Amino acid sequence: MPLLQFDTTLSLSPAEKTSFVETVTELYTTKMETTEGHVAVTIRDRKSADLHLGRAVEGPLLFLNAEIRQGRSFERKRKFALAVMEHVAGTFDVPDENMKAVFTEHPGEAMMGVNRVGGEWKDE
Repeated sequence: MPLLQFDTTLSLSPAEKTSFVETVTELYTTKMETTEGHVAVTIRDRKSADLHLGRAVEGPLLFLNAEIRQGRSFERKRKFALAVMEHVAGTFDVPDENMKAVFTEHPGEAMMGVNRVGGEWKDE
């Protein structure tokens, strides 16, 4: 039951946001080997003064805070992060230096909806 939160200085249209969410969801389900029904995504538009990254160069910024269930390997998380950043760089021309991804892992039971409580991740 991941929550993928994006903070960005990009100015995205509603159609671009929808397309981005669809792509990110597909990347998550593929790289993390799960289904899409429980993937939640937020996009928060920020002013340039709201975000800072010491190594950033001229251009928009995009940060991913991925709240995920614990248990996935470093390799899976890295593949997902790189796939998202590759998509963002290619689609929205965000410089590599201006992107960052952070993963926070939670026990499955800490992730819940009205009719569902997450279980533990099993790499099968």
